[in-house]
Amino acid sequence: MEFNRPQVMGILNITPDSFYGDSRSFDTGSINHRIDTMIAEGVDFIDIGAYSSRPGANDVSSQAEIQRLEMAMNIIHKKNINIPISIDTFRANVAQYAIESLGADIINDISAGLLDNEMIPTIGRLKVPYIAMHMRGTPSTMNNLTNYNDITADVILELSQQINRLTLAGVNDIIIDPGFGFAKTIEQNYELLRNLELLHELGYPLLVGASRKSMIYKTLETTAENALNGTTIVNTIALQAGAAILRVHDVKAAHEVIKITTLINN
Repeated sequence: MEFNRPQVMGILNITPDSFYGDSRSFDTGSINHRIDTMIAEGVDFIDIGAYSSRPGANDVSSQAEIQRLEMAMNIIHKKNINIPISIDTFRANVAQYAIESLGADIINDISAGLLDNEMIPTIGRLKVPYIAMHMRGTPSTMNNLTNYNDITADVILELSQQINRLTLAGVNDIIIDPGFGFAKTIEQNYELLRNLELLHELGYPLLVGASRKSMIYKTLETTAENALNGTTIVNTIALQAGAAILRVHDVKAAHEVIKITTLINN
């Protein structure tokens, strides 16, 4: 894939406790509707998450995570759509099953391999694209791990260490994600956004996933359900900084931002 234009990754949450209630698709009817809506709006990737990574979310076993993914992937295969499918998981066994048995294309790991020591070797064997996101700790501990010397420099350093492990394992196709909202205060999120262009020093396509997150709705003193306008602003800033992929709940709105921003940049 060539990133000659910014791409839109649509979020398909097949969990009952995602932070944004309207994004939850937990039965065949709602999954079908969500997929059809994203396709109609021109989604470039679909990212399926079967494990909620919000703080305080219930733990889900590997078996349950796989069963949820099977349900979603079966629906996708019946539609016979030619869209790359990304699996949002930090577990190596889930990643392997999703690629080898379910026909997924990309692994999106919130921990860049830190939560499962087998993930990076597994991706090296599978030879699939890998999205490495910056995070510290686990979803339940990350909010206590926000002590940085310099948020931007530290994120670049910590991502570069994982990228080094990935390349040594033979992983060639890497996408980086600064991890907005993960082990970062609201102020640190915006400092990182302001310096986002510096992450191009890592030399890989940049994915930004800030859609309806607390850095937006808490700043605006509203809710995730009312954070689309703020999300659009953040996505515009990210595109101006050279983001290659926007990971979003609202595909149509993201495409509109890309269209206008591209006209400005050109």
